Amino acid sequence: MLDAGSRSSPLKAERTMLMALLLSSPGPIVTGLAVISNPTTTQIADFVRRTAELVVLFASWWIYRRLQRDSRISQGQRARLERSVQLYVGGAMVCSGLMMLVITMFRLSSGSSAGKATLGLIIAILGLLTNTLFWVRYRRMTREMPDPVIGAQEVLYRAKSSVDLFVVTALSAVAVAPASHVTRYLDLLGSGAVTCYLIWNGLRTVWRSSPKPAPAENREGGLGAS
Repeated sequence: MLDAGSRSSPLKAERTMLMALLLSSPGPIVTGLAVISNPTTTQIADFVRRTAELVVLFASWWIYRRLQRDSRISQGQRARLERSVQLYVGGAMVCSGLMMLVITMFRLSSGSSAGKATLGLIIAILGLLTNTLFWVRYRRMTREMPDPVIGAQEVLYRAKSSVDLFVVTALSAVAVAPASHVTRYLDLLGSGAVTCYLIWNGLRTVWRSSPKPAPAENREGGLGAS
């Protein structure tokens, strides 16, 4: 029975990834509408982030599905595909962070007010709840069935949940006092915090995805054996 449960775990993981992809699909459209309604710094950054993450979610699901269903994939190809998912996740976080940094600096120099952000706040709260649930699910899966692709999803959704928390905090201040100068700086502070978090975690993920050299003793053993 344990073996049967183990064999069903990859299928469960694939379905979870597909569900996450489908639930994230409306994100760029809805946040784009919020940006059109009122382009606050945090809402623009949130739109850029969700768009990049959607691309990564699709690539991760497609690669994981291929790894589970194509028995002709060699161990070397499998390792490269698993590393590519980690690279996509890290790269998306870094790119989103850099774009957010540019947007934040532009908005800081423009001196415009934060404006209203009720729609963006509602979207961010829903995103926080959904992403936290997926983070918990991927974390459980990683413990029960260690897998580089699933582990990358855990990292991504941990970042998504943390970013959503920053966005909710910043937009809450904007919704309460949209015309306040303090609110404007809180909006910028929220974007800055998200930027730093994304870049830091993205770089860590990219570094972890790079192949590590074999230990020196293994190389010496190999030379001696030859």
